[in-house]
Amino acid sequence: MNAAVRAVVRVGLYTGSRVFFVYEGYQGLVDGGENIKEATWESVSMMLQLVRDRDRDRGTQGHGQGQGHGQGDTGTRTGTRTGGHWGICSWAGRGNGVLLTGPSLSLTGPSLSPGSEDEGRISPCSHPCYHPVLPQTRDGGSRLNIIIVAEGAIDKHGKPITPDDIKTLVVKRLGYDTRVTILGHVQRGGTPSAFDRILASRMGVEAVMALLEGTPDTPACVVSLSGNQAVRLPLMECVQVTKDVTTAMNEGRFEDALKLRGRSFQNNWNVYKLLAHIRPPATKVGGTGEGLGPGHPNPTPTPAAILLGMGRSYWEWGWDAEIPTGNGVLDGFEGLAFGMVEEIGWNTVGNWTGLGGSKLGTKRTLPKKYFEEISANISKFGIHALVIIGGFEAFMGGLELVEGRARFEELCIPLCIIPATVSNNVPGSDFSIGADTALNTITNTCDLIKQSAAGTKRRVFIIETMGGFCGYLATMAGLAAGADAAYIFEEPFGSRDLQANVDHLIEKMKTTVKRGLVLRNERCNENYTTDFIYNLYSEEGKGVFDCRKNVLGHMQQGGSPTPFDRNFGTKMGAKAVAWVTGKIKECSRHGRIFANTADSACLLGMRKRSLTFQPIAELRQQTDFEHRIPREQWWLKLRPILKVLAKYNIELDTSETAHLEHLTRKVKGKTD
Repeated sequence: MNAAVRAVVRVGLYTGSRVFFVYEGYQGLVDGGENIKEATWESVSMMLQLVRDRDRDRGTQGHGQGQGHGQGDTGTRTGTRTGGHWGICSWAGRGNGVLLTGPSLSLTGPSLSPGSEDEGRISPCSHPCYHPVLPQTRDGGSRLNIIIVAEGAIDKHGKPITPDDIKTLVVKRLGYDTRVTILGHVQRGGTPSAFDRILASRMGVEAVMALLEGTPDTPACVVSLSGNQAVRLPLMECVQVTKDVTTAMNEGRFEDALKLRGRSFQNNWNVYKLLAHIRPPATKVGGTGEGLGPGHPNPTPTPAAILLGMGRSYWEWGWDAEIPTGNGVLDGFEGLAFGMVEEIGWNTVGNWTGLGGSKLGTKRTLPKKYFEEISANISKFGIHALVIIGGFEAFMGGLELVEGRARFEELCIPLCIIPATVSNNVPGSDFSIGADTALNTITNTCDLIKQSAAGTKRRVFIIETMGGFCGYLATMAGLAAGADAAYIFEEPFGSRDLQANVDHLIEKMKTTVKRGLVLRNERCNENYTTDFIYNLYSEEGKGVFDCRKNVLGHMQQGGSPTPFDRNFGTKMGAKAVAWVTGKIKECSRHGRIFANTADSACLLGMRKRSLTFQPIAELRQQTDFEHRIPREQWWLKLRPILKVLAKYNIELDTSETAHLEHLTRKVKGKTD
């Protein structure tokens, strides 16, 4: 909530509007008086990392819990939507509002956040469903099972399912030692993630634009994010869909309720059921799909890829065997050349999702010099498709394999590349697996660094981030951590720009905010190094502020993967294997695979609002190979927002603000 409030206040002030805080929710708006106070630029400083609303001591409680939504999921919390339309004061004392006066007079109620009350009740459970699953994992060597119960879970007859019910069932039928833990309000605590801060900031900006563009005839709207695109949805359509979900559940129409929740929700649920509930194959039979892992160490989607591959039936794969096996290739293309191929079983990858780094190993070696050895091993191990997981080297390696098809027939097999790198520099995808984890690490570190100066007046921190020539991490971390400047290769800068940034910080130190944060991408400029910028700021800031510098280094590649990366990797792996299985069937002739068309070698990437398979040969023209970055990068359009929120006097391009979309077409359309 705090990041959204900060963005609304500062962008509102930037547009020339007067902005007011409304305390105690709708009741404060009714009562007026001390409950409505004008906001200033400084009143929202240093609040990005706060766990709770800074005015909670006045009795205000933030009830919105922001979540990232993918395609199709653009609803908001039920009570807020309904209250926002009807003016009901039932949420009084549970949320802040922001009132803007300017070209148009409008009101935003408590923060709008995704619906949550009923989500756990959408899909009914049968108790016995756990009976075949838990013994399978125990027989495979696992000593731990986790069962998660939504607070509103019900069975097919509408009867509530409680954690104690499940504990009793597991103990009675299986005899397993079982413990119940109720998380409660601890789920609402913790420092906001980088993803949530960026999401809230972008939605806050979009909300202000929607207000200022509105007319008396414009319907009330909800702003949200679909993929990486801002969207506006009619408020009352969102309310109606929420009511429809409740009605469908009350009437036992659970499939309809799932569809109403959106395509992303359905896909997540279906993939989860597939990965958690499919019976592992007992014997080794049939063809294989391989997983490679060249490039950076990243949270890996291999579990989804391998588990889905092993769960496919023979007619989908086109083989005589009933179930195909999944193999992993250690150390990337070099490992494939040296025959480092290992069969991966269901339980082998059971705990990989939460691990940082790649269990398959990573090497940046490209395949071209090993074509003969790779071709021989493709034949030796009966490999019929490749799923390649990695960064820019994975993309380059895929291009080389496609080029090698003309000389080596064994390379004429389907291949799919899944982008996974902290640098987020792979062409064809707006996001790469691992980038969110690195971004979160950088943002948390920036919080700690700023906190270290809590008792020190007037200090500026210069922090160097990773990313090669790609400024994604520096820019997005700057947006999430509230940086005063972020230097990147894609936006050239000179000595005058550096001096302007120093002057800006000198002026900032005259306000109540006495700390500054400057981020620098490691390859942004070969002459303006981190040391150079540190020395310049130190010299020019003498008598006003002092400086400290930090080079974050490889700590940006460590840590447990974020929920976003885990879920993103799982969905990418699921779609990749589904695509590969189809291509194997399509390219199978008389028990032999021959794939040499452009669309048989693709990269799976998030493009705006959907996951898309793109022939890697077509991505060549979109790539700056010298600097290892895409020629066009969507996140560069967010840099003006970073500068506006840091109080720079610049032009904010609003030509690409979202247009009003209708929700009914989304929930009734085809699935993703």
